Amino acid sequence: MRASRLLSLLLILQTRGRMTARELADELEVSVRTIYRDVDSLHAAGVPLYGDAGHAGGYQLLDGYRTKLTGLTTEEAEALFLTGLPGAAAELGLGSVVGAARLKLTAALPRALRDRAGRIEDCFHLDAPGWYSDGEHTPYLTAAASAAWDRRRVRVRYRRWQAPQEVTRTLDPYGLVLKGGRWYLVAAREASIRTYRVSQIGALEVLDEPFERPDGFDLARYWGGYLADFDRRRHTGKAEILLAPSAVRALPDLLDAAVVRAVDHTGTATGTGWLHAVVPIESEARAVSDFLRLGADVEVLGPASLRELMRETVTSLADAYRVREKSGAPAAGRESSSRCSNPSLCS
Repeated sequence: MRASRLLSLLLILQTRGRMTARELADELEVSVRTIYRDVDSLHAAGVPLYGDAGHAGGYQLLDGYRTKLTGLTTEEAEALFLTGLPGAAAELGLGSVVGAARLKLTAALPRALRDRAGRIEDCFHLDAPGWYSDGEHTPYLTAAASAAWDRRRVRVRYRRWQAPQEVTRTLDPYGLVLKGGRWYLVAAREASIRTYRVSQIGALEVLDEPFERPDGFDLARYWGGYLADFDRRRHTGKAEILLAPSAVRALPDLLDAAVVRAVDHTGTATGTGWLHAVVPIESEARAVSDFLRLGADVEVLGPASLRELMRETVTSLADAYRVREKSGAPAAGRESSSRCSNPSLCS
């Protein structure tokens, strides 16, 4: 355990540079006194590690010192071969770089670890897009990624949902997120951090203007908060429904995860075998579209306005099919509802 911690301490200093004893202790989840003892042990082993006292002090390796890739456990070596994400790397223009890095890592491993890690790699494949999507066309993904890494401001022409639908924005690109096979750019505009769908970028110019990402900004933490806020904003109401057993089984494949969770939490059995539940909805028009996926296996009980809208929609469908049967010509359909399904398109 201690040998593993010493190696971790050495690699942290190698990758991050100068760090204080307190910072190292927090990173390794040990006491400051333990860090002092570990530093003494590394000194005794001949590692060129020195420390400076004072407010701006800390421990640092001698310039140019690099340790070899040693000390990997079997599980760590296996895990490294699951983090390459070759598909995502290729989309970012880093396919050859990741491939070269994996070759170097493979060459550095002992034969036993190399063979086992290779078998793990052969048994894992990431296919990010959903079943009913081939992915999105993102011609400016590589440029956006390069700008984020180089901390360069960008000017984009962006297609959004609301009017005006095409806008020009100057952005500070903080990072990229791959969600369900779709790429999103997290960027700052006028001191406000927003999310943009990369496939909606119609043009992108990298400007010769550097920017500084705020200290403490964490992309994963931001994205988690963004998703939570997205759910809060899009669910504007609730619906009371009855579900047939077959509809309950089909919910995960047909409706939003929030609806599935609500059915799990609020569902109560009725004397007919159907389930009574209260579920969140984005809007009544959207709810009608969603519930129609369940066909006759769902009944909307309330609110009354939503039940009436469902009745009108189903009646119109029935009328359309009756007209087609009599004349052979399609009936004039109702206007389809529209919505902004992703707030990134409204930015």
